[in-house]
Amino acid sequence: MANSLKFGTSGLRGLSSELLGPEARRYAAAFLAHLAKGGNRYTRLFLARDLRDSSAAIVADCAAAARQAGLIPVDCGVLPTPALALHAMARGFPAIMVTGSHIPADRNGLKFYTPAGEITKADEAGILAALPEQAPDGVKGEIEDGFPAAGDRYRQRYRRFLAPDALDGWTIGVFEHSSVARDHLCSLLYRAGAEVVRLGRSETFVPVDTEAFADDIYVPRHEWIAKHGLDAIVSTDGDGDRPLVIDASGEFVRGDVLGLLTAQYLRANAVVTPVTSNSAIEALGAFKLVIRTRVGSPHVITGMQEARRDAGIVVGFEANGGTLLGGRAKVRGEDLLPLPTRDAILPILATLASAAEAGVPLAELVGRLPVQPALSDRLTDVPMEASAAFVSRLADDAEFAAKFLAEAGTVASLSTVDGPRFKLSSGDIIHYRPSGNAPELRCYVEGTTPGRAAELLKWGLATAERAVRG
Repeated sequence: MANSLKFGTSGLRGLSSELLGPEARRYAAAFLAHLAKGGNRYTRLFLARDLRDSSAAIVADCAAAARQAGLIPVDCGVLPTPALALHAMARGFPAIMVTGSHIPADRNGLKFYTPAGEITKADEAGILAALPEQAPDGVKGEIEDGFPAAGDRYRQRYRRFLAPDALDGWTIGVFEHSSVARDHLCSLLYRAGAEVVRLGRSETFVPVDTEAFADDIYVPRHEWIAKHGLDAIVSTDGDGDRPLVIDASGEFVRGDVLGLLTAQYLRANAVVTPVTSNSAIEALGAFKLVIRTRVGSPHVITGMQEARRDAGIVVGFEANGGTLLGGRAKVRGEDLLPLPTRDAILPILATLASAAEAGVPLAELVGRLPVQPALSDRLTDVPMEASAAFVSRLADDAEFAAKFLAEAGTVASLSTVDGPRFKLSSGDIIHYRPSGNAPELRCYVEGTTPGRAAELLKWGLATAERAVRG
């Protein structure tokens, strides 16, 4: 039966109405069957969820599939995705996070974890190969309570990351919305001495995209900063694996900059990041190895596995700032163990720690980096087929691409690692790629000046919209 469910940049996504019930049981059963084919036998499956209306029922479906497969389901409750992954890895069991991340509330998804961490693209293929034709029965029964152990373990991971007085004198707004990481984030900032102002809390799900800076949901930031005298606003997406940081002037700190600051703070030997991250990463010259991948944490994980052959501490991150740690790092003399899945708390704390230790505001900390001004946004409600046809023609038809981009500049080079990424003779960059999990066409630009970046993004979105909507 055809439906919207498909693997994207991080996990399975689709309409909640199509995932709920038999399909959730099918995919959970396929995940467990895939693990069993490798000779792995587990007694428990760990589960957690975000705050979407459909998530609790989908957790129950996954629990039913676990019982049918002979495993005991463990419900860890409402929890950040990286917290579930950390707890399941520590206990040596697989896990499924029920979340649609930042996409609209009528959609949901499943993120799968082996005891070694987030699944790879090879695992995705294995799950699809093991997908049963019929869903297992909705076997009812007891669910083991995993709350609050998983959340406690996550906070303990970062409890000593910042000294108790590290953020003395800082006033930090936490934009809570419906993020499942909001209470963890506030607790850690309080402990580091910050005055914390809670902002915009919602008990119903809010689809916050931490890359879409122009969204109306961020309009109140200037009022919040002025009213409370904020040095920063921090937040995450709905499931707590993508960070958001805003400086005291209301400017957004891009996710790839947060990842870069984190890699510096942890003294990483290698960085693994998608092609969409800023070109300054190589220009900085701070890392022995930089590997560029396609967008999506499974691709970053594969690159991190490759990098670990030659490097000690490996930091992976996406342009959205979700940061993965490979190798054992040292922070204030304490071990920070690997966590090979996207995490929002790590880059937020590392960025704040970097600014506090340097004694400078966030804007000055970022200004010290050789980062070329960069922006990104997306066109929504674009059918995936239309986006795919558009980017394919740009990548494959040089004459069409030259005419399309003529107003922006002359093409100097093209990368097709993940969608057509054009470097113009001026040094500007424009890059298009379809979203892997939503009907959206994303546009990423780098400009030689902030004004040029804004101009290029506005032009890139408007021109692409005419092309895909006719």
